[in-house]
Amino acid sequence: MRLKRPRRRTQPFPWLDILDWLAIFALGSLLLHYWISGQLSVLLHPDFRWLSNSAAILLLLVSAVRGWQLFQQVRRRRPVPSLGHQSLLPRQISSGLLLAIAIFGFFYTPRAFASETALQRGVTETLGMTRGQPQQFVRSGPPEDRTIIDWVRTLHVYPEPDAYTDQAVSVSGFVIHPPDWPDNYLMLSRFVITCCAADAYPVGLPVEIDGSRSDYPSDTWLQVEGRMATDTVGEQRQLVIQPSELTEIPEPDDPYAF
Repeated sequence: MRLKRPRRRTQPFPWLDILDWLAIFALGSLLLHYWISGQLSVLLHPDFRWLSNSAAILLLLVSAVRGWQLFQQVRRRRPVPSLGHQSLLPRQISSGLLLAIAIFGFFYTPRAFASETALQRGVTETLGMTRGQPQQFVRSGPPEDRTIIDWVRTLHVYPEPDAYTDQAVSVSGFVIHPPDWPDNYLMLSRFVITCCAADAYPVGLPVEIDGSRSDYPSDTWLQVEGRMATDTVGEQRQLVIQPSELTEIPEPDDPYAF
């Protein structure tokens, strides 16, 4: 009697393992893309960008090792070691979501926040107690060297606007049109970022202009030269800029302040 050889069981094609590998590789590539393109400047504070860059390198190294394991599995029909990760969602759904997010990131270009977001979050002349701020602020040098953030920090320490009347000012920022302000006033603003774009908040100073603020569309970046004065704007007594020169400038490569 002729004995039948038992059939050799073949390993199923590792679709889920490949999906995991694609998700890891895509996320690492996306972070690397943000790093090389400079788009991290509108997403993260400079102090934390190294974390994103390190994650990009680590994910790509993991994907390289995992890709080699998958290649050997398919070639030799051997099972690949499991990553052993746990997830609240089924494996194919969680990996698919990560892959979809990474692919979307390649088609979406991050942009700095602008006037609409600033109005929604509320522009302030002071640093809120819940926001990142120095315990003590000392500014040396002439006042015209101060940025908008320096002026806001100075006002936070000593908020009496008359103390700064007639001081020289040279600042840059983007234009906001607060709806309850007179037509001859606009807000020059910058977003302050303490960690990432999610916690960015706007600060700004009023600028008194000759003519109508419609001559300076929202989100236009301006370099403003002039002197400080005190006036009542929006039913509030404030420090305002009386400009001697308004110059339109391109949006900076690093639009946030720190």
